[in-house]
Amino acid sequence: MRNQFTRVAFLPLLVLALSSLSGCVDEKVVYRDRALFEQPPSAAQSFLGYSDQGSKLVVCGNCHVEKQAMWEQTKHANAWADLQASGHATSSCEPCHTVNANGNWVTGDAGWVATQDTRYQDVQCEACHGPGLDHVTNPTVETEPLAPLSVGVDLTTGCGECHQGTHNPFVEEWSQSAHAVLSDHMATNASCQPCHTGDGALTAWGENDNYLEKADVANGDHLPITCGVCHDPHGGPNAHQLRYPISSANVDSNLCMKCHQRRSVPDPTSSRGPHSPQGPTLLGTAGWWPPGLTGKLVGTHGTPSANPELCARCHVSRFEVTDPATGDFTFQATGHVFSAIPCLDADGKPTTGDCDVSQRSFQACTGSGCHGSEDVARAAMATVLARRDLLVGEIDALLAQVPSTEFSTTDDRYTVAEGSQFNRDLAAMDGEPIHNPFLVEALLIASIDALKTTYHLTAQTNVSLKPMFKAPASSN
Repeated sequence: MRNQFTRVAFLPLLVLALSSLSGCVDEKVVYRDRALFEQPPSAAQSFLGYSDQGSKLVVCGNCHVEKQAMWEQTKHANAWADLQASGHATSSCEPCHTVNANGNWVTGDAGWVATQDTRYQDVQCEACHGPGLDHVTNPTVETEPLAPLSVGVDLTTGCGECHQGTHNPFVEEWSQSAHAVLSDHMATNASCQPCHTGDGALTAWGENDNYLEKADVANGDHLPITCGVCHDPHGGPNAHQLRYPISSANVDSNLCMKCHQRRSVPDPTSSRGPHSPQGPTLLGTAGWWPPGLTGKLVGTHGTPSANPELCARCHVSRFEVTDPATGDFTFQATGHVFSAIPCLDADGKPTTGDCDVSQRSFQACTGSGCHGSEDVARAAMATVLARRDLLVGEIDALLAQVPSTEFSTTDDRYTVAEGSQFNRDLAAMDGEPIHNPFLVEALLIASIDALKTTYHLTAQTNVSLKPMFKAPASSN
């Protein structure tokens, strides 16, 4: 009874206390109307620019708060100041450091180019999305300005309008790469689209942002792997605005390996060999592992402590090209041909295609204290490939003696012959012996031993089966 009385007696005191406190609160709310945005000059072609230049608040950011916060952390948000601090700012540079017709579907003079109004400094949302006046006046889905995901081969669409030229030839290099290629087979085969089409990759990664060509994609007009597939235009936590990190030693989270990992181990139901096995090869897990081969074999290339950027360290390598006669700067290679040892044209620029190894650049191999010189790297590659060729030749000779019944995909068996064939095909792929010479050599030697033991075969050559390459102790 005492507890009940205490609770009841307390209620009037609580009410009295709250009523006395309410007398100290001023509930008067003052509203002040203000313009949602400053009307742009007519010559600006409906570009809005900054709402508050001092705080870098763009008009779009008044509503799209999350995107505003991400953008503030990008280099685009400081494009104007960086240009002025560069020491070589000229009026010809300004269109790529401001809001205007560059990067979007607008043509002619607009934004900064037309008005020289400081509200258009820096590469803001509208630089990619186009003018926002219609949308802020009537904010509907129909008026939403959409940025292009495509990159025109004429370099007048999207990112290519600025990320081109002597200092930033990203798109010129990209256009030569396999990322820019989209065959009819890749575009129409649903199983290929998640890695061979830009729209398919974004869908597979759960990226649902809208873009200018989305309606065309729905009608079957797919896009290749363009800039906006690997780079998040709005920004993010990863370096270079990449959608995923390049330093992760995990095939499901590393940006490059999210696609370069498709068939790195045998599929017993398929007669097809390895397909895009680069990530697992680099990390030491690819291939058919014969009995007795255990653990994982990782070389320096696949060790984050020694090679923090993994694939990108070699395949996206920047270097300057200079005039041999004067030593003057002529070109900045960006690594966006995605070749670790690209051919060089007559001007020293990286290019795709076939050329003699002596005409290839090995500059990607010499950075960060890796290989001492290009000649050293070139010699190391020659050694690895020569060793690979000897072992592959031995496997070919042994496989030729194996009965054809050992290569069936309908007998519910996966044979030593089929596994050895898979390893042989893996080793023969361009780049795999370089990605991980330790793993490739070990797989070939183990396959040769397994073929001899299983099918009672004898050696066809005098090739040594003693390992030439010893993986770091931490790999096992």
